[in-house]
Amino acid sequence: MSNEILYILLPDFAAHEMVYLMEAISSDEQQLRPDPKYVNRIVAPSAEPVTAIGGFRVMPDYTFADMPDDYAALVLVGGYGWLTPAADEVVPVVRKAVEDGKIVGAICNGASFMARAGFLNNVRHTGNGLDQLRLWGGDSYTNPEGYEHLQAVADGRIVTANGSGVLEFTRELLLLLENDTPERIEMYYQFNRRGFCALFPQH
Repeated sequence: MSNEILYILLPDFAAHEMVYLMEAISSDEQQLRPDPKYVNRIVAPSAEPVTAIGGFRVMPDYTFADMPDDYAALVLVGGYGWLTPAADEVVPVVRKAVEDGKIVGAICNGASFMARAGFLNNVRHTGNGLDQLRLWGGDSYTNPEGYEHLQAVADGRIVTANGSGVLEFTRELLLLLENDTPERIEMYYQFNRRGFCALFPQH
């Protein structure tokens, strides 16, 4: 199995939804990992730089046309691009990932896209509220009883989260990937959730 984690970025993506995961993959609390278990790669509709909501641009490593078939995980980063026709190109990518048993993570509007494409119909899941999943999913979304009102939900190889559940989304994916020990993954989560001063009070 390839050790690449592929992040799907559509125009006007939400950059903050991927940074904690990417940094945990590439580094520990002290330094860049000299021999990381996984590497981060960006996939976009074309080879042109893709622009984040905040305005900065990211150069893709792959396009939908030349992305590899073998990889460790697929991550759908939220943003406004999931409301555009570009999202339709992602449907066969996710379908193959699910069929192949890949880890698939979807956050914010990425989770809403999963509902619209019917990929949440057999798993427990969350997203930006049940009303939005129903709105986006329409007749293709047949599993409202599988919705859980949580920051992030992992069921099998699929992880979903609402847009504010970045840290919980990161934790669930790191656990599935076995990127580190569960204890160290939890420490990473708590450090970023609670902050340095809360974890290490000055006496």
